[in-house]
Amino acid sequence: MLRFVDTYLGYLLGQANHALFKDFEAQVQAAGLTSIEWRVLATLHDSQAMPVSQLAQEVLSKQPTVTKLVQRMAAQGWVGLWADATDQRRTLVAIEKAGQRLVKPLIEAAKRQEALVFSGFSAAEIEALKNLLVKLTQRG
Repeated sequence: MLRFVDTYLGYLLGQANHALFKDFEAQVQAAGLTSIEWRVLATLHDSQAMPVSQLAQEVLSKQPTVTKLVQRMAAQGWVGLWADATDQRRTLVAIEKAGQRLVKPLIEAAKRQEALVFSGFSAAEIEALKNLLVKLTQRG
């Protein structure tokens, strides 16, 4: 008999996230980053400067938390902060060279980890899963 959690999407997504991140997390910590710092740098590494509010949404955290975090990260030289020229109330965040140097090997390690997790999947299955997840996340 199947339990509720065996087919509940939220539970399955959480378990999938754990399967993907559990072994990689040690590499993030070894690089001296927390998981949210990793998410910030990974999000910014190939993005244009973005408002803190958008970054908070993308890294799944509250804006005040991300505001304080990026201020600390700016002090480390990992990100830069600028007033938005079109709206002085908004702060834009972009990755700096030091942040790029820190996150680049982790991006490569994340790609290798993902490949390991997907080793039993066909390319079509991987593409279908990712497309469905993108579609799901764009509903909100």
